[in-house]
Amino acid sequence: TAACVIKGIPEGTREIVLTGATSKLGRAVALYLCEKGVRVLMASRSSQRVAKIVAEAPEECRHLLQHIDDVTDARCASVRQWVAGSLLSRKQQSNPPLGAHFHQFVVPPLTPYRRDCTYGKLVSMRLPVNDVRGLRACEMTMERGVVHACHAGAIVHTLQGWTHHEVGGIDVSRIDTVWDAALKHGFSLAS
Repeated sequence: TAACVIKGIPEGTREIVLTGATSKLGRAVALYLCEKGVRVLMASRSSQRVAKIVAEAPEECRHLLQHIDDVTDARCASVRQWVAGSLLSRKQQSNPPLGAHFHQFVVPPLTPYRRDCTYGKLVSMRLPVNDVRGLRACEMTMERGVVHACHAGAIVHTLQGWTHHEVGGIDVSRIDTVWDAALKHGFSLAS
């Protein structure tokens, strides 16, 4: 799931707003992106939890992980890429600039209040067309042949014969490996 969130963010993005920043997925996204030079405004009511994540980042990247109490913080008003890992109210969604995009790993998905912004779907992957048999699944909220990213991740782990799992913290150093394996098996980003 972390890989799908990250790969859904346009190349060249220099800053994002991240809600759900101290969740398992939020932590992984923040750490990965700061190592790529992206400033991450981490929305959380807990400065201690944010500080713990910042301490995990390489020292030269820590300045890119910045705590904000709420997305109505003035620093968020010009950021065009928002990654929603927690619900955003109508008031909170009013803060991004015209044309901003909301990437989502929040369940249930955001109610789109803004017509002048775009809203991504929950992160998902298109199943391989020919390489994998018996996986023509249809999930209630997805079109046929598309599954939630977490389900695609489980399938990739099985196809690779991996025994590690993502119970607990996500190993940020494995995100690219998992992404490459998904592509090798014919998965593609659907959301």
